[in-house]
Amino acid sequence: MLLTDEKLYTAQDYDRLPEGAPYQLIEGELVMTPSPTNLHQDIILNIIEKLQPFVRRNRLGKLVLSPMDVHLTQIDVFQPDLIFIRAENVHMRRPNDRIRFAPDLVVEILSPSTADYDYKRKKEIYCQSGVREYWIVDPDAETIEIMVNEGGHYRTDAFLRKPALLESAMFPGFSMTVEDVFEF
Repeated sequence: MLLTDEKLYTAQDYDRLPEGAPYQLIEGELVMTPSPTNLHQDIILNIIEKLQPFVRRNRLGKLVLSPMDVHLTQIDVFQPDLIFIRAENVHMRRPNDRIRFAPDLVVEILSPSTADYDYKRKKEIYCQSGVREYWIVDPDAETIEIMVNEGGHYRTDAFLRKPALLESAMFPGFSMTVEDVFEF
């Protein structure tokens, strides 16, 4: 659902919203994002349950769960479903602030109200801002697209369906089945 009143908002306007307000700032427009479905939440939890111990054990960095504002431009503040920041970049996080730099990995779980943004504008901004890897998880099709930033454009590195393994160069040695990702 898009809220428009002909005013373009900035990241400074966005920062004045109440904490937890269900919005993202996309191209200067406040976009309301309704709460996720049960399946959406299960997918995120399934990924985190497998990935978090691996990331910690190997001291690879920090996973951050939504809602977390990621400030990318003056008119784009997104709330990806899952964020990963590599160990060498963790120092840029501030305990009492939002993320104000491009994370190394962003994961978006598609929903009917946000899929178009995730595949178009958000994808473009993530890439231009320097997000190294972008995963789009489609609960309806039960697919995972892993895209890698190559000089300002995303190249699809893998398009996964059951019975494939979810693997990424971002996490050398990690894998989980696509079936486990979509377990409800």
